[in-house]
Amino acid sequence: MTIRLHAKGLTKTFTLHTQGGIVLPVFDNIDLTVSPGECVCLHGPSGAGKSTLLRSLYANYKPDEGQILVEHMGEPLDLLAAEPWEVVEIRRSTIGYVSQFLRVIPRIGARDVVAEPAIANGMPADEAVAKAQELLSRLRIPERLWSLAPATFSGGEQQRVNIARGFIVDYPVLLLDEPTASLDAANRATVVDLINEAKSRGGAIVGIFHDEEVREAVADRLFAIGNQPAAMAVPAAAVAEVCS
Repeated sequence: MTIRLHAKGLTKTFTLHTQGGIVLPVFDNIDLTVSPGECVCLHGPSGAGKSTLLRSLYANYKPDEGQILVEHMGEPLDLLAAEPWEVVEIRRSTIGYVSQFLRVIPRIGARDVVAEPAIANGMPADEAVAKAQELLSRLRIPERLWSLAPATFSGGEQQRVNIARGFIVDYPVLLLDEPTASLDAANRATVVDLINEAKSRGGAIVGIFHDEEVREAVADRLFAIGNQPAAMAVPAAAVAEVCS
């Protein structure tokens, strides 16, 4: 079976330099593989290191040890050993990331915010704008808001723009950090559809989903992280029991 993302032996600590150099272990010797068409849900208590692991997979944090092998342009590449320009290229075309917060240039309209990653990835501008409008419509952003800067939107509207921006490119690997946290039921259902469509295209997805209904609808596997020597895989059949 093809592996699209393989984290091997990841260990991460934080050093609190302002508090006497206290070292806080976050996770140790993590080994995670994700295949095309699979959604793996990171599971564990608050503070277990789920978001830290997700940010490490995007190279926002650098683990102390290990490798993050990603299939990029048909070849395996170690994200932790990559040059900065290679990380930029990987993020442009191979690894997408939907965070909990929208960070964009002020005064840029929502439609252009969503279309930008697709244009940067080589999609013609008119096609990218059309796809951006389709995603904004699916996520119930009124057309009257499309030309307005998302900084003026509500938190839920900003998150939906963020989701549309994350899904406009068919990334081979997609990282999702609580994408449905501030959404109503109808928009949560739309995000579930978008995730399952990405899986059907062969996307390898790693996500954090605190909403049990969403988790059960998209997760093929749970990956437990927390108070154990090393993180471990949990079958999807155990979702309801483990997450209750």
